[in-house]
Amino acid sequence: MFGLNLEHLSVLLIAALFILGPERLPETARWLARTIHKIRSFATGAQDQFRAELGPELQQLRKPLQELQALRTFDPKTALGRYLLDDAFTEPHSAAATNTAPAGPVATARSPLKPGEWPPVDPDAT
Repeated sequence: MFGLNLEHLSVLLIAALFILGPERLPETARWLARTIHKIRSFATGAQDQFRAELGPELQQLRKPLQELQALRTFDPKTALGRYLLDDAFTEPHSAAATNTAPAGPVATARSPLKPGEWPPVDPDAT
C-alpha cells in the first residue's frame, strides 16, 4: 500500500500514538478505515460507470493497447526459440514425435553435398 513496508507502518503507528495519544488513536483508526473504504467504493463505482458507458468501445480500445504492450515486451530470441523448439517438444503429434517428416518443400531430407556440387536454388526465395 503506497510503497510502505512493515517498518514504515510501525514508525507511523508509533508517531500517531505519540501525536494523538492512546485515547484518540482507536477512534482515528476507525475514521481512517471508513474513509479508505469510502474512497475505494467511490473508485469502484466510477470505474463501473465508466465501463458501462463505454461498453464495447472500451474493448475495442483495449485490444490495440494490449497488442502494443505485447510488442513492447517482444523478445526476438525468445520468440525464435519458441517457434523452433515448441513444435518438437510440446506437440505430441509433431514430426519429431512420429519420426516422419512434415509435408512441404522444407521437409525434403537431402544428403550432404558432394565435393563440387552446388546447393539447389529456390527461385521464389531470391
